[in-house]
Amino acid sequence: MLKRLKKIALILTAVVVLIQLPFIYRRVQVGKLSQRIALLNINRTPLESSHYKDLTGVIHVHTALGGHSTATFDDLIAGSKGLDFVILTEHTADLIDTAAMTLNGTYGGVLFVGGNELDTFSGDRMLLIPGTSEAFARRMTMTPAFIAPFQKEGRLAFVTYPERFSTWYSTFDGVEVFNLNSNTKRMSYVPFLLDALWSYGKYPELTLAKYLSRPDTELQKFDEVARKRRITLFAGSDAHSNIGFHLFGDDSGHKYLNLKFDDYAMIFRIVRTHVLLANDKALTQQSLLDALRAGHCFIGFDVLSDTRGFSFSSGDKIMGDEATLAEAPNLKVAIPQSARIVLFKDGSKISESSEVREWKFQPKERGTYRVEVFMDSLGKPFDRLPWIISNPIYVR
Repeated sequence: MLKRLKKIALILTAVVVLIQLPFIYRRVQVGKLSQRIALLNINRTPLESSHYKDLTGVIHVHTALGGHSTATFDDLIAGSKGLDFVILTEHTADLIDTAAMTLNGTYGGVLFVGGNELDTFSGDRMLLIPGTSEAFARRMTMTPAFIAPFQKEGRLAFVTYPERFSTWYSTFDGVEVFNLNSNTKRMSYVPFLLDALWSYGKYPELTLAKYLSRPDTELQKFDEVARKRRITLFAGSDAHSNIGFHLFGDDSGHKYLNLKFDDYAMIFRIVRTHVLLANDKALTQQSLLDALRAGHCFIGFDVLSDTRGFSFSSGDKIMGDEATLAEAPNLKVAIPQSARIVLFKDGSKISESSEVREWKFQPKERGTYRVEVFMDSLGKPFDRLPWIISNPIYVR
């Protein structure tokens, strides 16, 4: 009997080892991928505009104030180092104004803007920026009626979770085409957990990034609206910093042997929204909102390589702007290192060019043109997950 149990144990051990071998190999591959990205960043060509500065930040962030998070303001400030702005979207509450009580202003050189996340009576999830206590009071109205008065006050009304949004005829200002939290829920959890066992400790961002996917449905929804009117696309971190555990702690919040899997700093290194702000303008809440409203921004998966310096323009027009067919001699794309550029018109791919740093296209027709850039050199799945997603230029 003992010999039989020993034999079974040996067989089970061998099976476990054999299952782990592919993931040990993948751990080595992730390490090599990290080295390639580091080399790309060293050899990138810095691109600086004489008219605009590239500011990096994150949108759709939560703290313990709005629920669903255990993170403090100190945690967020520490995790935001290196960014230019953070837009918080705290969940609304009946008795307190969470948007006003969250971080607002500049801390540690980072501009923080407090906003709201809530559902309208239509069942649509919205981000309201900046937020207000009135959002909770007015939430029991249909989406079009909810949006209108806040837009008159100069606030941005952004769609989050577009897969569950229904009131597409309403006059919202933008669409969160990529939500990091939602995208990770589409992954295959068993292989991810095995990958994480070997790779997450040293390469958390890349381990997670290898399981991300292009937001096909969300981009399709955006393109349908953008054919008809100007609108902004952006990425949402949906960061909560609430996955982890600690073995010891006390009532004052001190934690010992604390392990956090989704700390802000790591999440913020994966995907960011880059805003182009005129060189003669200072970064303020108002200038940031104006740039986002105008669509002067792009999504950068900076985990794959630094995207700062990317530009998509037509003469003196940039992303988010309108240009007439007569005054749009070329659509020009410039990127800090060689990659594959794909041009879309009204949501359909019309042209692409591989391994280039600069590319020009002569539009022959009116339409809504935007660009996606892919780092094919990094291998799968990054030949399918965009490195950069631009806002459109509208050729009228």
